[in-house]
Amino acid sequence: MSQTYPSQLEIAPLTKPVSATVSVPGSKSITNRALVLAALTKMDVALSLVGALKSEDTEVMVNALQLLGYNVEPRWDEPEPYIFFPFQQRAPVPAKSADLFVANSGTTMRFLTAMVAAGEGRYRLDGVPRMRERPIQDLLDALNQLQGVRAYSESGNGCPPVVIESSGARAAGPIVVRAGTSSQFLSGLLMAAPYFTDDEQPVAIEVEGELVSEPYVEMTLAMMRQWDYGATRAGPNRFIVQYNGQHNPSSYAIEPDASAASYFWAAAAISGGRVTVRGLNRTSLQGDVRFVEVLQQMGCRVEECDAGTTVFGGPLRGVDVDMNDISDTVMTLGAVALFAEGPTSVRNVAHIRHKETDRIAALATELRKFGAEVEERADGLTIVPKPLWGAAIDTYNDHRMAMSLALVGLKVPGVVIRNPGCVAKTYPGFWQDLSVLSGP
Repeated sequence: MSQTYPSQLEIAPLTKPVSATVSVPGSKSITNRALVLAALTKMDVALSLVGALKSEDTEVMVNALQLLGYNVEPRWDEPEPYIFFPFQQRAPVPAKSADLFVANSGTTMRFLTAMVAAGEGRYRLDGVPRMRERPIQDLLDALNQLQGVRAYSESGNGCPPVVIESSGARAAGPIVVRAGTSSQFLSGLLMAAPYFTDDEQPVAIEVEGELVSEPYVEMTLAMMRQWDYGATRAGPNRFIVQYNGQHNPSSYAIEPDASAASYFWAAAAISGGRVTVRGLNRTSLQGDVRFVEVLQQMGCRVEECDAGTTVFGGPLRGVDVDMNDISDTVMTLGAVALFAEGPTSVRNVAHIRHKETDRIAALATELRKFGAEVEERADGLTIVPKPLWGAAIDTYNDHRMAMSLALVGLKVPGVVIRNPGCVAKTYPGFWQDLSVLSGP
């Protein structure tokens, strides 16, 4: 049964510093990459993606793969949800045509735009109005370098809807891609690249200019190697991909979501308490576990072991930090910064203006509602703490705006989150899990 949410939700302040151990759901980033790899990879045994995240972003990916002809069976109602791929040999893309709706899932849009180029047919991908404002021309330009592919923005503005017409993509030389707007353009190409050749020869991909959010690219490379692809970084801006054979896993485990974990580590910082998140430490595939290092710079104590990572809050001080590599946690830091001594500056995250909303402008607007002084810049912002008061917060239908700014309500009475249901995009059970911090 789908979850229901109120139109707005008032956050109950903590009555004491939090002391909790929590489990967060599976990683959205890993789940959607694993879905693409499982669909593309030839296997001679059935496969289960164990601990897969059930959320809007992953459900639209599953639905899209089914429309593309893959046999994908989500088992969401199991005690530990998983996604089942029965054994089958398959073409890279079974369907010859598909009209895919991806809602506002950037990973689904970017990964599948690259993936369907390996097929033979016509494929159209569209989403919600905000998705139609999110640039994808850099990926289309890269795909148009392939022989047999025509990729274009239907409206001509470089945004979805996009159409991919392919007679079977072939790479005649290195594929050059710009990835200064989203690293997902590169990740999508990396996963599809083995199917851009008919003789299993290596495919080279070169990045022109800046590459943002590099840890997500490293995640893609690491996962591809787990699936028996030769995926290497041959230089700062050059990548080589080759299919090494047939992968035969019976299961693949999805890590807990490090971006989701950031909210609970931040709750420890804000309250001066302790929170342990199970199953995550700095050996994770996910770069966002490094958010705890920023909290450490602010004055928190961090302990980690094989079982998980614990943050102990303390007196907080402002920091000046480049968050390009962990940009999904910018808004979490924005909430923590309100309780620090001195200003906090976030730099080098201009690309987050193209996310579910313009996250720099939206964060600045909403933090000012609490009473903070905020200077907005092209690539970031500076937050100067001031006396705080409650406010009704707009979320812009952005799940991370809702989850991050709800943390302010753990200390400040009167914080109301409008449209709390937007968390369904990546973390449907967030509000129940947040309430656990208040204890019995």
